[in-house]
Amino acid sequence: MKTLRHTLHLTVRQVRNFLRQPWYVVLSLAQPIIYLLLFGALFKKVVEIPGFTTNSYITFLTPGIVVMSAMFAGGWSGMGVIDDLNRGVMDRLLVAPTSRGAIMLGRVTPQVLTILIQTAIIVGLALLVGGRFAGGPAGAAVLIVVSALLSIGVASLSNGVALLLRKEESVIAAVNLMLLPLLFLSSAFLQQNLAPQWIQDFAKYNPANWAITAGRTALMNGASSSGVMKNTLYLVVFAVVCTWLATRAFRSYQRSV
Repeated sequence: MKTLRHTLHLTVRQVRNFLRQPWYVVLSLAQPIIYLLLFGALFKKVVEIPGFTTNSYITFLTPGIVVMSAMFAGGWSGMGVIDDLNRGVMDRLLVAPTSRGAIMLGRVTPQVLTILIQTAIIVGLALLVGGRFAGGPAGAAVLIVVSALLSIGVASLSNGVALLLRKEESVIAAVNLMLLPLLFLSSAFLQQNLAPQWIQDFAKYNPANWAITAGRTALMNGASSSGVMKNTLYLVVFAVVCTWLATRAFRSYQRSV
């Protein structure tokens, strides 16, 4: 009960920070929108490859762009930890009777609000340029859930790395090293069965691909489609394990100060 109460207070703090700079969500969408429009136009003939299961590359690409946006939003969460460390906020939280799990959860749960807004914008834009999604609102809801789970897991890892490294440059390098392979070794931009076999093998264990596969299946075929629940459960486990690992990073930080 104490952990839930502390998590709520710290989540409210993060939401207030978000409300002070609402344009951050819009500005952070610049890259995903460029990817959606540019890749959507550049590779639209890809759907003519034998074996491609949809006749619209925008329809295929949109879930991958949503997941990419959520993943990178979570990845940069560690920069907020660096800011709290530099201003002494983290030290004050750690000497207070605050649950360590709540400190971490309070930082990552507001990601859901950002993802909700970004997903609405990206899917809306995709509809304007010709995307069609048979899964409807229920499929979009599944896409939001799996994107949020992935973002929470990645944000937890980013926060843990920030506690260990404590330098902005190091966190930026570590985040890019972690996220770029996960993105490009997934089915974000190309149907999985058309990729080289080694990429297909890696994708089976890639959390980004779990989210993309579940979100794409739900958005294109419906929330109850086969495979959606399995990949969602994988992502729940991923988020829980990453949050636990990040919480353990507090011990390393406290031993070093």
